[in-house]
Amino acid sequence: MVKDRYDIVVLISGRGSNLRALVKHLQAANSAATVSAVVSDRADAAGLRFAEEEGIPTCVVPRNSKTLNNQEFNSVLADAVNRLKPDLVVLAGFMRIVTKEFLQRFPNKVVNIHPSLLPAFRGLHAQRRALESGVRLAGCTVHYVAEEVDAGPIIAQAAVPVLPGDDEDSLGERILAAEHKLLPAAVLAISEGLVTIEHSGKSAKVRLDASLSTDPDAKLASIGGTL
Repeated sequence: MVKDRYDIVVLISGRGSNLRALVKHLQAANSAATVSAVVSDRADAAGLRFAEEEGIPTCVVPRNSKTLNNQEFNSVLADAVNRLKPDLVVLAGFMRIVTKEFLQRFPNKVVNIHPSLLPAFRGLHAQRRALESGVRLAGCTVHYVAEEVDAGPIIAQAAVPVLPGDDEDSLGERILAAEHKLLPAAVLAISEGLVTIEHSGKSAKVRLDASLSTDPDAKLASIGGTL
Protein backbone atom coordinates (compact mmCIF):
# COMPACT_ATOMS: atom_id res chain seq x y z
CA MET A 1 0.00 0.00 0.00
CA VAL A 2 1.35 3.40 -0.98
CA LYS A 3 1.24 5.95 1.82
CA ASP A 4 -0.29 9.32 1.05
CA ARG A 5 1.80 11.10 3.67
CA TYR A 6 5.31 11.04 5.09
CA ASP A 7 5.28 10.64 8.87
CA ILE A 8 7.90 12.40 10.97
CA VAL A 9 8.40 11.73 14.68
CA VAL A 10 10.25 14.51 16.49
CA LEU A 11 12.18 13.92 19.72
CA ILE A 12 12.59 16.87 22.09
CA SER A 13 13.68 17.66 25.62
CA GLY A 14 12.80 21.34 26.02
CA ARG A 15 10.99 24.30 24.53
CA GLY A 16 10.75 22.85 21.03
CA SER A 17 11.61 25.92 18.96
CA ASN A 18 12.95 23.77 16.13
CA LEU A 19 9.84 21.61 16.37
CA ARG A 20 7.70 24.73 15.96
CA ALA A 21 9.74 25.91 12.96
CA LEU A 22 9.50 22.49 11.33
CA VAL A 23 5.74 22.17 11.82
CA LYS A 24 5.05 25.67 10.50
CA HIS A 25 7.34 25.21 7.49
CA LEU A 26 5.74 21.91 6.46
CA GLN A 27 2.28 23.39 6.84
CA ALA A 28 3.19 26.41 4.72
CA ALA A 29 4.74 24.16 2.06
CA ASN A 30 1.53 22.08 1.89
CA SER A 31 3.82 19.07 2.02
CA ALA A 32 2.90 15.42 2.27
CA ALA A 33 5.44 15.36 5.09
CA THR A 34 3.88 15.96 8.49
CA VAL A 35 4.97 15.83 12.11
CA SER A 36 2.76 12.94 13.18
CA ALA A 37 3.98 12.66 16.79
CA VAL A 38 6.30 14.28 19.33
CA VAL A 39 8.22 12.26 21.91
CA SER A 40 10.02 13.74 24.92
CA ASP A 41 12.14 12.38 27.73
CA ARG A 42 10.70 15.10 29.99
CA ALA A 43 7.05 15.52 30.89
CA ASP A 44 7.59 19.24 31.52
CA ALA A 45 9.07 19.98 28.09
CA ALA A 46 7.39 23.13 26.77
CA GLY A 47 7.44 21.72 23.26
CA LEU A 48 4.83 19.17 24.28
CA ARG A 49 2.34 21.96 24.94
CA PHE A 50 2.93 23.38 21.46
CA ALA A 51 2.38 19.92 19.94
CA GLU A 52 -0.86 19.47 21.86
CA GLU A 53 -2.09 22.90 20.71
CA GLU A 54 -1.40 21.79 17.14
CA GLY A 55 -3.30 18.54 17.64
CA ILE A 56 -0.12 16.45 17.34
CA PRO A 57 -0.05 13.29 19.48
CA THR A 58 2.62 13.28 22.20
CA CYS A 59 4.41 10.67 24.25
CA VAL A 60 6.76 10.87 27.22
CA VAL A 61 9.51 8.29 27.75
CA PRO A 62 11.19 9.36 31.01
CA ARG A 63 14.87 8.68 31.58
CA ASN A 64 15.32 7.51 35.15
CA SER A 65 18.94 6.50 35.67
CA LYS A 66 17.98 4.64 38.84
CA THR A 67 15.77 2.19 36.95
CA LEU A 68 17.14 2.23 33.40
CA ASN A 69 20.69 2.45 32.12
CA ASN A 70 21.32 4.25 28.83
CA GLN A 71 21.03 1.11 26.71
CA GLU A 72 17.78 0.07 28.41
CA PHE A 73 16.36 3.57 28.00
CA ASN A 74 17.18 3.50 24.30
CA SER A 75 15.42 0.17 23.88
CA VAL A 76 12.29 1.49 25.61
CA LEU A 77 12.50 4.68 23.53
CA ALA A 78 12.84 2.66 20.33
CA ASP A 79 9.77 0.61 21.23
CA ALA A 80 7.74 3.78 21.78
CA VAL A 81 8.87 5.40 18.54
CA ASN A 82 8.46 2.20 16.52
CA ARG A 83 4.79 2.05 17.49
CA LEU A 84 4.39 5.41 15.73
CA LYS A 85 5.68 3.93 12.44
CA PRO A 86 7.85 6.90 11.39
CA ASP A 87 9.30 7.46 7.96
CA LEU A 88 11.84 9.76 9.61
CA VAL A 89 12.93 10.49 13.19
CA VAL A 90 14.17 14.02 13.90
CA LEU A 91 16.17 14.87 17.01
CA ALA A 92 15.37 18.53 17.66
CA GLY A 93 16.93 19.53 20.95
CA PHE A 94 16.78 15.98 22.31
CA MET A 95 19.31 15.98 25.13
CA ARG A 96 19.95 12.25 25.32
CA ILE A 97 22.50 10.22 23.40
CA VAL A 98 20.81 7.69 21.15
CA THR A 99 22.70 4.39 21.07
CA LYS A 100 22.78 1.41 18.75
CA GLU A 101 19.78 -0.04 20.59
CA PHE A 102 17.78 2.80 19.08
CA LEU A 103 19.58 3.41 15.79
CA GLN A 104 19.49 -0.20 14.63
CA ARG A 105 15.70 -0.05 14.70
CA PHE A 106 15.61 2.92 12.29
CA PRO A 107 18.49 2.54 9.83
CA ASN A 108 19.15 5.72 7.80
CA LYS A 109 16.04 7.28 9.30
CA VAL A 110 17.38 9.38 12.20
CA VAL A 111 18.61 12.95 11.72
CA ASN A 112 19.82 15.59 14.17
CA ILE A 113 20.38 19.35 14.23
CA HIS A 114 23.63 20.41 15.95
CA PRO A 115 24.73 24.01 16.70
CA SER A 116 28.14 23.93 15.06
CA LEU A 117 29.76 23.45 11.69
CA LEU A 118 30.61 19.80 12.16
CA PRO A 119 33.02 18.14 12.48
CA ALA A 120 34.05 21.08 14.67
CA PHE A 121 32.74 21.24 18.23
CA ARG A 122 30.94 17.97 18.60
CA GLY A 123 28.97 17.41 21.78
CA LEU A 124 27.82 19.93 24.38
CA HIS A 125 28.46 23.69 24.65
CA ALA A 126 29.34 24.06 20.97
CA GLN A 127 28.66 27.81 20.96
CA ARG A 128 30.88 28.43 23.99
CA ARG A 129 33.68 26.39 22.51
CA ALA A 130 33.41 28.23 19.18
CA LEU A 131 33.88 31.54 21.00
CA GLU A 132 36.78 30.20 23.05
CA SER A 133 38.53 28.94 19.93
CA GLY A 134 38.39 32.32 18.21
CA VAL A 135 36.72 31.12 15.00
CA ARG A 136 35.19 33.78 12.75
CA LEU A 137 32.37 31.54 11.49
CA ALA A 138 30.02 29.34 13.50
CA GLY A 139 26.78 27.73 12.41
CA CYS A 140 24.66 24.61 12.45
CA THR A 141 24.56 21.20 10.84
CA VAL A 142 21.83 18.71 9.94
CA HIS A 143 23.26 15.21 9.83
CA TYR A 144 22.29 11.58 9.95
CA VAL A 145 22.87 10.11 13.39
CA ALA A 146 25.56 7.47 13.92
CA GLU A 147 26.71 5.68 17.06
CA GLU A 148 29.59 8.13 17.51
CA VAL A 149 28.19 11.42 18.80
CA ASP A 150 27.72 14.09 16.09
CA ALA A 151 29.75 12.07 13.61
CA GLY A 152 27.16 10.83 11.11
CA PRO A 153 27.02 11.84 7.44
CA ILE A 154 26.39 15.56 7.00
CA ILE A 155 23.31 16.60 5.03
CA ALA A 156 23.43 20.38 5.18
CA GLN A 157 25.07 23.28 6.98
CA ALA A 158 24.44 26.98 7.51
CA ALA A 159 27.17 29.39 8.59
CA VAL A 160 26.73 32.51 10.71
CA PRO A 161 29.40 35.12 11.54
CA VAL A 162 30.90 35.43 14.98
CA LEU A 163 30.60 39.15 15.72
CA PRO A 164 32.76 41.35 17.95
CA GLY A 165 31.29 41.38 21.43
CA ASP A 166 29.41 38.12 20.98
CA ASP A 167 28.79 36.04 24.06
CA GLU A 168 27.40 32.53 24.25
CA ASP A 169 23.80 33.77 24.32
CA SER A 170 24.01 36.19 21.40
CA LEU A 171 25.87 33.71 19.21
CA GLY A 172 23.49 30.95 20.24
CA GLU A 173 20.45 33.00 19.23
CA ARG A 174 21.98 33.73 15.81
CA ILE A 175 22.74 30.05 15.28
CA LEU A 176 19.24 29.08 16.43
CA ALA A 177 17.69 31.41 13.86
CA ALA A 178 19.71 29.58 11.18
CA GLU A 179 18.59 26.22 12.57
CA HIS A 180 14.96 27.26 12.17
CA LYS A 181 15.55 27.62 8.43
CA LEU A 182 18.00 24.80 7.81
CA LEU A 183 16.25 21.94 9.60
CA PRO A 184 12.89 22.34 7.81
CA ALA A 185 14.61 22.68 4.43
CA ALA A 186 16.66 19.53 5.02
CA VAL A 187 13.71 17.50 6.31
CA LEU A 188 11.55 18.57 3.38
CA ALA A 189 14.30 17.55 0.96
CA ILE A 190 14.63 14.15 2.65
CA SER A 191 10.86 13.60 2.52
CA GLU A 192 10.89 14.32 -1.22
CA GLY A 193 13.60 11.74 -1.87
CA LEU A 194 16.24 14.33 -2.71
CA VAL A 195 18.74 13.12 -0.07
CA THR A 196 20.32 9.68 -0.09
CA ILE A 197 23.12 7.91 1.79
CA GLU A 198 25.71 6.09 -0.26
CA HIS A 199 27.51 3.33 1.65
CA SER A 200 31.00 2.07 0.89
CA GLY A 201 32.27 -0.49 3.37
CA LYS A 202 32.21 1.11 6.80
CA SER A 203 31.97 4.65 5.47
CA ALA A 204 29.04 6.59 4.09
CA LYS A 205 28.37 9.94 2.52
CA VAL A 206 25.31 11.96 1.64
CA ARG A 207 24.31 12.65 -1.95
CA LEU A 208 21.98 15.54 -2.72
CA ASP A 209 19.78 15.72 -5.79
CA ALA A 210 21.11 18.25 -8.31
CA SER A 211 17.90 20.27 -8.06
CA LEU A 212 18.81 21.35 -4.53
CA SER A 213 21.84 23.29 -5.70
CA THR A 214 19.56 25.67 -7.59
CA ASP A 215 16.83 25.89 -4.97
CA PRO A 216 17.10 29.37 -3.39
CA ASP A 217 14.89 28.33 -0.48
CA ALA A 218 16.80 25.18 0.43
CA LYS A 219 20.42 26.35 0.11
CA LEU A 220 21.63 22.92 1.15
CA ALA A 221 25.28 21.94 0.85
CA SER A 222 26.72 18.54 1.60
CA ILE A 223 30.35 18.13 2.59
CA GLY A 224 30.25 14.42 3.26
CA GLY A 225 30.84 12.65 6.53
CA THR A 226 31.58 9.23 7.95
CA LEU A 227 29.46 6.47 9.42
